[in-house]
Amino acid sequence: MLRRVRIIADYQFGPGAGESLFPETVTFVLSRTRRVSQVLDGGIRVATLRASDGLFTLGELGARRLHAFFSYPKLRVIVNAESAPFVGAGRTAFAKHVINADPDLRAQDEVLLVDERDALIATGRALLSPLEMCAFNKGVAVKTRQGFLEAD
Repeated sequence: MLRRVRIIADYQFGPGAGESLFPETVTFVLSRTRRVSQVLDGGIRVATLRASDGLFTLGELGARRLHAFFSYPKLRVIVNAESAPFVGAGRTAFAKHVINADPDLRAQDEVLLVDERDALIATGRALLSPLEMCAFNKGVAVKTRQGFLEAD
């Protein structure tokens, strides 16, 4: 199972992501059909495997591991300082607040949301391409899945 989830992570996020996300210490939560549902490390969720497409959604631990493993701007969407507290609290990231984004991202990719100093503030799903995120002044760029900052 460890080999399988590492291969999926390498495919989804890039080479080396599997080993950085899932060390030997991870455990698995299986579905009723005996397939991997969640990957845990020390009881903390690293990632969840979506049944709909077989790709991962990240927990905070998984997002932090990928943020540390990949150098800037890989997997990142950078939001301005004005919107960072709101996005970090779990609110939506709008296109007008996006400063920059990894040019290799595609719509529907799982992304890391960071502030201008590259501090990880949230994780989410891109709804636009990087070019659209930076060009549009209206609309949702990233649907935030989980924010990592305390809400005001």
